Amino acid sequence: MVGSPKFAGDPVFDVHRGGKMAISSTVALRDADDLSLSYTPGVARVCEAIAEDPAVADDYTWVPNTVAVVTDGSAVLGLGDIGPKASLPVMEGKAVLFKQFGGVDAIPLALDVRDVDAFVDTVARMAPSFGGINLEDIAAPRCFEIEAALQARVDIPVFHDDQHGTAIVTLAALFNALRLTGRREEDTSVVISGAGAAGVAIARILLASGVRRIALVDRKGVIHPGRDDLTPIKAEMAYETSEWGRRGSLADALEGADVFIGVSGGSVPESAIERMADDAIVFALANPTPEVHPDIARRHARVVATGRSDYPNQINNVLAFPGVFRGALDVRASRVTESMKVAAARALSDLVGDALSEAYVIPSPFDERVAPAVAGAVADAARAAGVARR
Repeated sequence: MVGSPKFAGDPVFDVHRGGKMAISSTVALRDADDLSLSYTPGVARVCEAIAEDPAVADDYTWVPNTVAVVTDGSAVLGLGDIGPKASLPVMEGKAVLFKQFGGVDAIPLALDVRDVDAFVDTVARMAPSFGGINLEDIAAPRCFEIEAALQARVDIPVFHDDQHGTAIVTLAALFNALRLTGRREEDTSVVISGAGAAGVAIARILLASGVRRIALVDRKGVIHPGRDDLTPIKAEMAYETSEWGRRGSLADALEGADVFIGVSGGSVPESAIERMADDAIVFALANPTPEVHPDIARRHARVVATGRSDYPNQINNVLAFPGVFRGALDVRASRVTESMKVAAARALSDLVGDALSEAYVIPSPFDERVAPAVAGAVADAARAAGVARR
């Protein structure tokens, strides 16, 4: 396939030329007999069986191994609102990661729609073709509304990876950082900078895992019940994270705090990190520019993680979503519960084992144990939660 001369010789564009994925057949079509089995007249028998019992589709179509990767292109990577068509290279990449790391087939779908109800209605109407829905790169607060409304409409898992994938991997790394520094979840104080999709999801999974002392910070400071400028989601989080009682700016919240988690893309001065507790933990996850440079963070923190691959302890969503969907699909789960997410995080954390160190609190995405471990933990948790159908 001939590419644009404008990009000739550029290795990035060479990789993307023609797209990064394709559909292939799983059956041979060598002669008329093969055709009669795979298509008409044989296919009619399978259709009739599914019409009589829809659950038959779980064994005789692609549904139980296929997810839709759906976006509106409103919050793509660090590029922002670039629209649905420009988001496609990212959605294709996500589909490739699903296949490579989880053995899950994924179809990228970029929708030209911004209205929440229209988006939900569009995806819900496509749901019979898929075993799960991975929402991707949708701006907050719309992403919260879409996920909740869509999950209420369909009986398959709906998972917004920018929220929950980030939260799972962050929690997994935090479990090990706490183990390394001799802390317990219930005694640990955590400051989260950023109250968008990732920040809210991280706060929720921390609460589910037993962390109670949480300060969630937006541009105006700590979110707390006394503020009158909060969105419905922020108001809910203000109540849920009110136990610690922190107020003021990000720097105020960090005074004596054990953990800083940055998912804001802002900048944190060294003086604020310096005032954290001894053996502090700093996860500066904004990418490509962390909230505080890792070299600066290491002057004051014992454990430092980023979202980048060129520093130790990369918080990378690919550690979570392929295994989460693999496990959910394997047991035909109707949704992904908070307990399933925590189970995924613990499984990831356990893979580090005795190799735990300041530079190794989370496995590599290329560790072949990752997806099977996460999938197994998610499947077990789905059964325990009563959402598994197999």
